Amino acid sequence: MSEDTSLRPDAAEQDSASTPPTPTTKSSSGVNRRDFVKLSAIATAGVSVIGAVAPPKALAGGSNVPDDLNEATLVQLQSMMASGRLSASELLGYYLQRIQALDQSGPTLNSVIELNPDAAAIAASLDQERRHGHVRGPLHGIPILLKDNIDTGDRMQTAAGSLALVGRPALQDSTIAANLRKAGAVIMGKTTLSEWANFRSFMSTSGWSGRGGQCNNPYLIDRNPSGSSSGSAAATSANLTAVSLGSETDGSIVSPGNASGVAAIKPTIGLTSRAGVVPISHTQDTVGPHGRTIADCAAVLGAIQSRTFDGRDPATGGVPLGWQGRFTRPTTIPTDYTQFLDPNGLSGRTIGYTRQGIDTAEPRTYAIFQQALAAMQSAGATIVDLDAAGFVFPPGDGEFEVLCFDFVGDARNYFATRVGVPVAGGTLATAQAFNNAHAAQEMPFFAQEIFDLCVSMAPGPNDPQPAFGGVTYNQALANDQAAAVNGIDLALSTFGLDAIVCPTGTPAWCTDLVYADRFIFGSSNLAAIGGYPIVQIPMGQILGLPVGISFFGTAFSEPMLIKLASGYEAVSKARIVPQFQDNLPTSGKGAEPIPGPGGGHHSHFRPHHM
Repeated sequence: MSEDTSLRPDAAEQDSASTPPTPTTKSSSGVNRRDFVKLSAIATAGVSVIGAVAPPKALAGGSNVPDDLNEATLVQLQSMMASGRLSASELLGYYLQRIQALDQSGPTLNSVIELNPDAAAIAASLDQERRHGHVRGPLHGIPILLKDNIDTGDRMQTAAGSLALVGRPALQDSTIAANLRKAGAVIMGKTTLSEWANFRSFMSTSGWSGRGGQCNNPYLIDRNPSGSSSGSAAATSANLTAVSLGSETDGSIVSPGNASGVAAIKPTIGLTSRAGVVPISHTQDTVGPHGRTIADCAAVLGAIQSRTFDGRDPATGGVPLGWQGRFTRPTTIPTDYTQFLDPNGLSGRTIGYTRQGIDTAEPRTYAIFQQALAAMQSAGATIVDLDAAGFVFPPGDGEFEVLCFDFVGDARNYFATRVGVPVAGGTLATAQAFNNAHAAQEMPFFAQEIFDLCVSMAPGPNDPQPAFGGVTYNQALANDQAAAVNGIDLALSTFGLDAIVCPTGTPAWCTDLVYADRFIFGSSNLAAIGGYPIVQIPMGQILGLPVGISFFGTAFSEPMLIKLASGYEAVSKARIVPQFQDNLPTSGKGAEPIPGPGGGHHSHFRPHHM
C-alpha cells in the first residue's frame, strides 16, 4: 500500500485533481509509519509517567502492551484525570502504544488507517485547560477515532478508504468533528472501513479498502469485522481508543458493533449532522458512536448531536425530511443522553420481538436471543411475540433504488467541497473512471458493479422513466415510507410497545477475498428505511465470537432505547474482552449444537452493512 504523502507540507498544497496519488511505501495496514515514529516518544513518555500502569503483559503475537486501563469507561478516565492520576497526554500515549503493538504489529488488527500528527499538541492544550480549572465536559481530554469518511480540517486525509479522495485534506471540519473539538475530545486519528462505505460492489469484502487494506476482527484475526465502520468498532473493542465514530446507511454502525462486541448507537436521521461526511444517501445516512458501554456511547451522542440548525445539513433543522414531511426534528432535543441510563430500565416496559428475517440464521444466535428475552422478562419487562400475534414487517423494497439515486447526486455535491484530490469537482463517473485507471490498487479483489449501475441510471429523481425494478425514485421512496409507517410505527402503536428487539446479526464470518462476505442476515433494515434509531449492545458469545441485540424505536426515541439497552446491559453483562486469537478452537470443546432453526443462506446480490 502507498504512503499518504499528503501530510508533507509540499504535497499538501499540490493539486492532485489531475494527477492521482502514486503508490510508494506504506505499512500493510495503511497507517503512515512516519506518524507512528513521530508519536512513539509520546507513547513511551506517557506510560512512564502513569503511576498506575503495571508491567506490560504478553498478548497474542508476543507483543508487550500496557493493559491496566483496558475497559476503562469515560467516567473512570475523567475521575483519574480530575484527581491528577492521569493526563490526556498520558492517556493518548497509552492508546498509541497499544496501536503500535496490536494494530500495526503483533496480531495486526489494522483498524487504524492514519494517526493525527497534531494529537499530542491537542492533548497538551487540553491538559493545560484542566490545570486552569476549565473542563469542557465528559469528553475533555478523551482520545477518539473517526471513520475515514468524516472530514477533519487538519493534516489528516478523509478518503472513505479510496485513493480517489487522497491528496489535499478536507478544507474544513465536518460538523461532527467541530462538535468533538468543542467538547474537548482529542481526535487521535482515522479508522479503516469498507471502501465507499460498502457501496461499490455486490461482491465486496467488508473492512477492505484500497487505501487501508483489510481490517480484522479483534476476537479472531481471520474473522471479518463487518462493514462499513469496521475499524471504528474493532479499535474500540480492542481498547485502542476510548470511543470512536462510525456512519450508517443500513447496518454500518450496528453490524460492526455486533461483530466486534461493543455498544453502538445509530441515531435518527437529523439528530447528528452529515455535513462533511462522504455520503451514500441524504435519506438514510447518519453518524453515531461505538463504545465499550452504552454509557460511553450516550456521552458521545450528547456531544456530537447538532443542538442548533446546521445550514450544511437541512435534516438538522425543524423542517421535514425527504420523507414527504412524515416526521420533523423536535425542538426539545436532550443535550445529555447519559441522564437516561438506568440499570433498572427494563422494569415495567413492554418490548416486542420478531424472528422475521432471522429464522434461517445460525441456530446458536437464535438460542442466545431466546435467553436474552428471558433475561429481559426476569428484569421486569413484558415481552410480546409479534410473530405469534400475526404482525408482519413489510420489506423496504425501494431502498436500493433510493440509495442509488441519492448516491449519484450526494457524491457530486460532496466532491464539489474538495480540492486537490482526483475526484474534486467531479461526479460518480469520475470516481468510476479513477477506479478503472487504477484497478490494480482499487479493484484487486472485487469490482464496482454498484458504481456502474448508478452511473447508468436515469438522470434524476424526477425522471419519469423507471431506472430498474419498474418504479421511479419517487415511487421507490414512497414504498419505503409506507414500509416504515406500517413497520416499526404500527407495531409500537398497535401493541403499546416501548421498543422492538431483534438479533443484530450473526457471529463474524471468515474474511474471504475470493468469495466475499458470507452475509446471512442483518436486522438493521427495519429502521434504515425510516431513518429511525437503533441501539446495539452485546448479547452473548458463540465460541468466543460476540453476537449482539438491537433495540428499535421510532424517530428520536433514543432516550427510551438508551434506558432499555442500559437495563439489559446491566443484567446481561455480555461484553467479552477480545484476545486476538488466530482462529477458532478445533478441539470441539463447547461446540455442541444448540437446538433452534437451522439452515441459513446468503446472497451477494444485495448490498449489506453500508
